[in-house]
Amino acid sequence: MLLRFTKMHGLGNDFMVLDLVSQHAHILPKHAKQWGDRHTGVGFDQLLLVEAPNNPDVDFRYRIFNSDGSEVEQCGNGARCFARFVLDKRLTAKKQIRVETKSGIIELDIRSDGQISVNMGPPRLIPDEIPFQAPAQATSYTLDVDGQSVELAAVSMGNPHAVLRVDDINNAPVHELGPKIEHHPRFPARVNVGFLHIVDRQRAQLRVWERGAGETQACGTGACAAAVAAITQGWMMSPLLIDLPGGRLSIEWAGPGHPVMMTGPAVRVYEGQVRL
Repeated sequence: MLLRFTKMHGLGNDFMVLDLVSQHAHILPKHAKQWGDRHTGVGFDQLLLVEAPNNPDVDFRYRIFNSDGSEVEQCGNGARCFARFVLDKRLTAKKQIRVETKSGIIELDIRSDGQISVNMGPPRLIPDEIPFQAPAQATSYTLDVDGQSVELAAVSMGNPHAVLRVDDINNAPVHELGPKIEHHPRFPARVNVGFLHIVDRQRAQLRVWERGAGETQACGTGACAAAVAAITQGWMMSPLLIDLPGGRLSIEWAGPGHPVMMTGPAVRVYEGQVRL
């Protein structure tokens, strides 16, 4: 069986997108791992599945697999590509859509300038909801990583994030500390790790080690988590701009209990077919 797919990216964070509304197939973790290989497959950071909703109050169901085959709860850059995809494929005529994910419902707004805004919902800061093992909620935590004390914030944007502040984005220990923190036992579901350099009160630079994918060109939920951490600790104020290796995202957050709004581009690269 041949399946049509679209290759897309959001600031270089790249995706294989499958329409499972008009095509019917049962996608397994092994397929994501096979297709995700950049040498023998399509190659991507994440596989995005567009499915019919289970809930009558939403327009679509949105599922995400990492290239290692693991299914994850949320992907912000993927959400923007999801919105562009369903509009381009005429699966909807709406410019504002509601999408069901493993971690809840998100709202996508396709703007007239081509940028896409995503209402990511309120962040979760209670340790058990991240999940993160800590005796009490705090704005920052100390983690023992191979005998080294690492200060970080812990935030869930529907998926878990650790945020570390660094002085130099180019020399941040992304590949040294990223995998160690990702697999740290205090993060029982593993964790995405952001390295944040603050330029001024409304602009920052960010690199992200993504759970199950390694360092990527951009991470939308990582940018949201970094913004929440920076605002919570009084380092920055909303609205703010976050520059990632692949480009810039605009983030707005009014504070606890309010949703995080993320705005950025989504680009279609090419169409193809893959054998199931």
